[in-house]
Amino acid sequence: MQLLLLGTGGYHPSEARHTACLMLPEVGVVLDAGTAMFRVREALATDTLDIFLTHAHLDHVVGLTYLLNMTRTGQLKRVNVYGEEAKLAAVTTHLFSELIFPVIPPFEVRPLGDESLPLDRGGRLTHFPLAHPGGSVGYRLDWPGHSVAYVTDTTASTDAAYIEQIRGVDLLVHEAYFNDDRTSHAELTGHSCVSQVARVAAAAEARRLVLVHVDPLADPSDPLDLSSARSIFPAIELGTDRLAVEF
Repeated sequence: MQLLLLGTGGYHPSEARHTACLMLPEVGVVLDAGTAMFRVREALATDTLDIFLTHAHLDHVVGLTYLLNMTRTGQLKRVNVYGEEAKLAAVTTHLFSELIFPVIPPFEVRPLGDESLPLDRGGRLTHFPLAHPGGSVGYRLDWPGHSVAYVTDTTASTDAAYIEQIRGVDLLVHEAYFNDDRTSHAELTGHSCVSQVARVAAAAEARRLVLVHVDPLADPSDPLDLSSARSIFPAIELGTDRLAVEF
């Protein structure tokens, strides 16, 4: 199974990174619709698309407006957008307000329920709550012999409830907005520091950790200090835009 990291930056795009958007082309699944959403078109392998939003902050949803370029060409027969009901309502009311973006792409809004959802190739998707201003959700996707979890826009902690939801996952994709010297700011804004993310991966017994949603103001060639984090969890790497990760 392949996961494409189409956008690995946080808050706003930079010369090096677009904002949050991950894709599993083989099953037509997209996780978040940030500014990297325009790259989905070049990676399409299905004629359907299921987009799962973690929350409704603009850096995670603005790419929904880019769907017009995919739907008008006939490449997609069906697009579903999943998320928490209140977040979906905010998106449809505000992002697609007639005064902001008057042409709504043809997609169906699907509120997340309590049950897991089936995915192509015998997979299942589950979601779980995350602590973040306004609220967010994380996702875990499981197939026989393959599993990946996506956790972003939350403050990593070894006593976080979501650790049980990601336990034993083959690939953990987790935000790491800050280096360790910004702990107080991370807590204030609902984001994570790199060593705490490493501790979460170790506590959850993940096999591999890829870091995303990094600070767009950081040095693009070296945004995070991984040396101390690797002493906690060695199988850690920095995600970059367009990186394809096999799991």
